[in-house]
Amino acid sequence: MDLHLQPCTDSDLELLVRISKTTFIDAFEKDNDPNDFKSYLAFAFDRNRLLKELEDQDTTFYFVYCGSELVGYLKLNENQAQTDIKSDESMELERIYVLQAFQGRRIGKWMLDEAKKIATGKRMAFLWLGVWEKNPRAIKFYQRHGFTKFGTHPYYIGKDRQTDWLMRVDLRNFDSE
Repeated sequence: MDLHLQPCTDSDLELLVRISKTTFIDAFEKDNDPNDFKSYLAFAFDRNRLLKELEDQDTTFYFVYCGSELVGYLKLNENQAQTDIKSDESMELERIYVLQAFQGRRIGKWMLDEAKKIATGKRMAFLWLGVWEKNPRAIKFYQRHGFTKFGTHPYYIGKDRQTDWLMRVDLRNFDSE
């Protein structure tokens, strides 16, 4: 499979908005109150908000392509752009999504490995993320790839207070080859 990352730029804004909404809807719409979910989508994937994030030097979005076809995206945060931990030794994997039509092809594993390589290349001690406590499939995926739970934080979908597990993987022994 010919997978590769492409950093997103301001000119990718419309495509980023589309893939962000599509993947989030596919993953979580069925498990949330429709009004709260609609409110969250309008907030989290607002064009101006995403443009501001694209322009933040500590945030990087990557599109994932299989050949010339867009199959997913990820978002990495460093320093003060991280949502919880603000350590210069860590990197946050805030978003990692594969379009529904491409799931089950080990693209998520490849993306996770790429995120680890990027963080290792920047000499980060660990990569961390938040995952919804009611998403056992994702939790097991991260655990299979070395992530362990180290805490929790609240995550709001509209007015609905949910809980995310905070998980991290130590990168000091990660082989990026």
